[in-house]
Amino acid sequence: MKAFIACLGTETNTFSPIPTGLRNFQDTMLYHGDATRAPADLHTAPLIVWRELAAADGDEVVESLATFAQPAGITVRKVYEALRDEILTDLKAALPVDLVLLNMHGAMVADGYDDCEGDLLARCREVAGTDAVIGGELDLHCSITPEMRAAADALVSYKEYPHIDTKERAAELYAICRDAKLGKTTPVMAVHDCRMVSTWRTPVEPMKTFVARMHALEGRDGILSISFGHGFPWGDVPCVTARMLVIADGDKKKAEDLARQLGQEVWAMRQETAPVTMPYKEALSRAAAAAAGPVVVADIADNAGGGAPSDSTFLLQEILDTGLSDNISGLYWDPLAIRLCKEAGVGARLNLRIGGKCCRESGIPVDLDVTVKGIIENATQPFGSVTQQMGDAVWLQAAGNVNLVLNFIRGQTFHPDAFSQFGIDLASLKIIIPKSSQHFYAGFAPIAAEVIYATSPGTLNMDFANLPFTKLATPFWPNVEDPFKS
Repeated sequence: MKAFIACLGTETNTFSPIPTGLRNFQDTMLYHGDATRAPADLHTAPLIVWRELAAADGDEVVESLATFAQPAGITVRKVYEALRDEILTDLKAALPVDLVLLNMHGAMVADGYDDCEGDLLARCREVAGTDAVIGGELDLHCSITPEMRAAADALVSYKEYPHIDTKERAAELYAICRDAKLGKTTPVMAVHDCRMVSTWRTPVEPMKTFVARMHALEGRDGILSISFGHGFPWGDVPCVTARMLVIADGDKKKAEDLARQLGQEVWAMRQETAPVTMPYKEALSRAAAAAAGPVVVADIADNAGGGAPSDSTFLLQEILDTGLSDNISGLYWDPLAIRLCKEAGVGARLNLRIGGKCCRESGIPVDLDVTVKGIIENATQPFGSVTQQMGDAVWLQAAGNVNLVLNFIRGQTFHPDAFSQFGIDLASLKIIIPKSSQHFYAGFAPIAAEVIYATSPGTLNMDFANLPFTKLATPFWPNVEDPFKS
C-alpha cells in the first residue's frame, strides 16, 4: 500500500488586518518533503505519526509539502495557490496511491477561497481518483463544509482545547482510512449544525465529561469516530458555526442520529459552557487584591493563535497606570525592540518603546525604562509533547518588578517555560499574564492560584452575538435565543 502525506494550513481571522503571506509560512513551518525528519511540532506531529504507522505496516510513504502559518488575516491568493499546487504536483508524480492523508486546519481562508480545505481536498480527489481513500485531520476550531465532506472519505478533528491530542487523532484517522482501503469498513460521515458561535474549554466541566463521552461512544455499535468542530468565531465564512461530525461504518442514518443527538446535548449546555470573561481593568484589580498568587490573567484578545498581533499594550499600560508590582506579561511580538536589546546586551538599561506597532488593535506604544535581564537566541517552549519555536527572546524588567518577555517569532504563550527558561521564579510573582486564549491552560493552571480570562480591545472580540458576519446565512446563538425556530 502507498500513502501520500502532506500538510497545509493556517487559522484565518478574517477580521485581522495582518495579511498571511509566504514569509509567515516560512517563519512558522515550511518543509518540502522532509518534515518527518525534523523534531515534531504541533503541525508536523501528525505526519510523523503517519509515517511511523505506515512503516510498521510495511507500507510505502510519499511525503510532500508540510507548511503552516501563524494565524493572521486572509492568505494572499498566489501564495495559497502555489502551496496547494505543489502538493498536487507531488501527488500526480506519486500516482497511483492508496491513501491521501492531509493535515489541515479547517479555518483557512485565502483571497478568492472561503474554504481552502474544501478546495484542496476536491483537487486531491480529482488527481487521486475514486479508488484512493482520502482523509483529513482538522483543528478543533474548524469549519466543516459540504465541500470537505464530499471530497474526503474521513475527517477527524482534535477533541481537546488546548490541542494536546494531535498525535492521537492522527493515529485515529490513519486507522479509519487504512481499514477502509482494505475493505474492513465503509466510513460514512454525517454532520449536525449546532447553529452556535462560541468557544468551549474542554479541560473543565461539563465539557470534560462530554469529551469523555465522545471517546466512550467510539469503537462501539459501528461508530468509528466523533468530532466536535467548535468552529472559529473570527472567520467570516458561510460555515462558521459549530458542528458535530460522526463517522459510522456503512450506516448513514446511525451517523446522522448520533450527530444530531450529541449536537443537541451541546446545545443544552450552552449557558453553562459559555466562556466566562472579565474586562481587563477589573481582572487586574482582582488579581492584585488576591490573598495569594500567582494569579494568571489571560490576555485572550491578543492571542496570536487566533490571528491577533500579540503586541497589544492595554494590560501593560494598566499595570503601569495603577502601579501594580511583581508581575510578568508576554509574549510580545516586537522584533525591533529585540534587535535594540541584543545590540545593547544583557545588563543594559534602556528607554525602550514596546508594543503597539502592528495595527489599531495593538493599542499605543509604551515607552518604558527597562533593564535587559536576559537574552535567549532561538528560544523554544513546550506545548504538550511537542516543541514550539519562539525565535530570539528577551527578558526585560522595569521598576516595581514589572517583567516582560518579547519574542521574534509571533506566537502565543503556551507554557510557563516561555518565561521560566530565563531563570524567572514565577512562584514569587503576584500576576502572570500570558497572551493566549486557552492553550496556556494546561501548563499554567497547575501553578495558578486562580485563572482569569481578561477581555480587552484587541483583535479577538468575545462578543459573539455581535460579530460582523456577512456570509453566515443561518441564524445563530447567541445572536438569537433559538436559531432553530427562526
